[in-house]
Amino acid sequence: MTTAYLTHWRCEKHNLGEDHPESPHRLGAIQNRLISGQLMDFVRVIEAQSATEEQLKATHDPHYVDTIFARAPEEGHVELDAETLMMPHTLDAALKAAGAVVQAVDLVMSGEMENAFCAVRPPGHHAEYDQAMGFCLFNNIAVGARYALDHYGLQRIAIIDFDVHHGNGTEDIFKNEPRVQYSSSYQHPFYPYADPGASHDNIIHIPLEAGTNGAQFREAIAAQLLPQLDAFAPELVMISAGFDALAEDPMAQLRLKDDDYVWITKELMAIAEKHCGKKVISVLEGGYNTDALGRAAFNHIRTLMDM
Repeated sequence: MTTAYLTHWRCEKHNLGEDHPESPHRLGAIQNRLISGQLMDFVRVIEAQSATEEQLKATHDPHYVDTIFARAPEEGHVELDAETLMMPHTLDAALKAAGAVVQAVDLVMSGEMENAFCAVRPPGHHAEYDQAMGFCLFNNIAVGARYALDHYGLQRIAIIDFDVHHGNGTEDIFKNEPRVQYSSSYQHPFYPYADPGASHDNIIHIPLEAGTNGAQFREAIAAQLLPQLDAFAPELVMISAGFDALAEDPMAQLRLKDDDYVWITKELMAIAEKHCGKKVISVLEGGYNTDALGRAAFNHIRTLMDM
């Protein structure tokens, strides 16, 4: 299995202070675990390119994109919302994060790589069409999916989000786009306080109560997601890979273990093998216990590599 590992050192320069949970140490934890686990020699490490303004504006409100560029500070911090701030390196990091997913689309759609993992930050799935939220400026996976729709003419893209928080931004962007099936499993009720009854044919909500364990998670995914995903027959599988549903994570109260992420990764790879020639792109979202994040991401990537 040929797996690309897309990242950029600028993604680690976005730093909102030691007390902020969305820390630069998150990427270092993943890379260090790949090195210690001897996987780094078997992935193809690729330096991410920046997304273009055109690619961002194909996904987000053009005025919103212009506002983010205009507000990027040369010093200090700018508050976009209570949890989402910019500092002098933030815009560069956000451009690399979104650009990595666009690059991954080209690598996978061309057949140069079977799949890809984008180790990037800031994360993206809370960023709505015209609003920054929850540590997210641009919706990285949505930028990549929109590029795949427009550039490759795809008709069926599946985005599966297993972050502990609902990806409100991805839903907001694609809720009226039938070519994208978006599914999100998430703790409920919990930030960003999604409405599980929201009615859109292409949106699948899988709310989970606090304390949900791995067996209950697998049962919900098997019953509520996998049959619909199989019926959709995606031409590309994209994963919003948040690892904050782990029992050790300080930000939530789900009780998943590493094996649960291995299980869902294998299930999604089976769908991709059946319908789209193994085309899978995974994009880092949450995960705030760095030890647990490094370990779970390692197992997720190792599974993508079929090792």
